[in-house]
Amino acid sequence: MPQAKALLQNGDPAPWLLATSIAGIPYKLDSHAGRYLVVSFFRSAGDATSQQLLRGLAAIGQRFDYDNVGFVGVSVDPQDQEQNRLADRGNGVRFVYDLDRSASKQFGAATLDPVSSPEQRDLYRRMTVVIDERLRTVATLLLEDNRADEHLKQLQAILDRLPPLPAESLAAVQAPILIVPRVFEPALCRELIAYYETQGGEVSGFMKDVNGKTVEIHNPDHKQRKDCEIADEDLRKRAMFAVHDRVGPEIQRAFQFHATRIERHIVACYDANDGGHFRAHRDNTTKGTAHRKFAVSLNLNTGEYDGGRLRFPEFGRLQYEAPAGGAVVFSCSLLHEATKITRGKRYAYLPFLYDEAAARIRQENQKFVADSSS
Repeated sequence: MPQAKALLQNGDPAPWLLATSIAGIPYKLDSHAGRYLVVSFFRSAGDATSQQLLRGLAAIGQRFDYDNVGFVGVSVDPQDQEQNRLADRGNGVRFVYDLDRSASKQFGAATLDPVSSPEQRDLYRRMTVVIDERLRTVATLLLEDNRADEHLKQLQAILDRLPPLPAESLAAVQAPILIVPRVFEPALCRELIAYYETQGGEVSGFMKDVNGKTVEIHNPDHKQRKDCEIADEDLRKRAMFAVHDRVGPEIQRAFQFHATRIERHIVACYDANDGGHFRAHRDNTTKGTAHRKFAVSLNLNTGEYDGGRLRFPEFGRLQYEAPAGGAVVFSCSLLHEATKITRGKRYAYLPFLYDEAAARIRQENQKFVADSSS
C-alpha cells in the first residue's frame, strides 16, 4: 500500500507550502507568517464532503482576515482549475492548486509513493491544519466523509482557544533569544516531574577552570539547584526527539545554526525552600564547556511557582519565562541568571546543543576535564 507522511502534531514546524494561486502565480506559505493560518487540504471542490466544508467555511468567513487568521484552501483536482470552481475572497481567504500533490505530500495528505492507477491517485487524506504565527502546528484535523459539520465545529473550537496576537508596539531593548512554546506535551512534562520526585535530585554545581583543569565547583551563594539525571532511555529519547524536531528548526531559521548534538539530559529543580537560584554566568567559558553553542531552558510547570525567571543583564532588566512545555533558547555566550524562587518549585529540562565542529572541540578538550559532571 502507498504510504503517507505522519500527521503533523502540536508544536511541529509546518512545511513551507509552495503551490500555485488561482491567479497562476506562486503562493509561498512562509511569506504569510505573522498570523494564524488555517490550511485545508480538501482535495476537490467537486467532492460532496468538500463542498459541505467549503459552504461551512464561507458561512464563518468573518473569522478570517489578513492580520489575525488567514485561510488557505488546497485543491489537487485539475477540474477545479479548468472549471473555475474556486475564488479568493477579500477577507483573507485564498485558494491554491497543488496539482502535482507535492505540498499535500509534505503535510501528509497525499501518498509519498509514486502512483500509477486511478485508485491510487484517489488515496488522499482530506485534512485541515492550523498553524501559528511562526509556522508551527497547532492542530491537525482529518476530514472524514459526510462529517464536514463536525470538522467545522472542531475547527471553530480550536480557533476560539487561540490566544490573541499581541498588538503592535515599539520594541524595547531585549536579549537575542527565542521563546519556543509547545515543545513538550503536558503529559511528558508531568512524567519528567514525577521522575524527579521518584528519583530525587543531587546538588548541582558549576564549571570552572582551576590549575588548567575544568572542575565542578559548589557555592550555594552563586547557585542553588538540584538535578536528576534522566537514566530512563525511553523518557530521555522522547525529550531529545522533541527538542530535535521542534527546537532545532527554530534555531536554524533564527540563527542559521544546525544543531546536531545534545549534551545533558536532566530534570532540574529550583526550590523556594532552598532559596533556589543561579547567579549571572555564561555556559561556555571553560575548556570543558567551550563546545556548547545553545542552551535550552524548558519549563515543565510554569505557573506553579513564583520567581525563577531568566534575566540577561547585558540587555537590560527584562525577565523571560516560557509557558509550561515551552523553552527559552539562547546562545551559551550570553550572560544570564535564574532569579530566586520565592514560592514553590520550578522544574526544568536543561540540555545544551552543539554541532559537529563543536563536537571536535569537545573531544579535543576532554583532556582538560577533571570531572565529567556538569
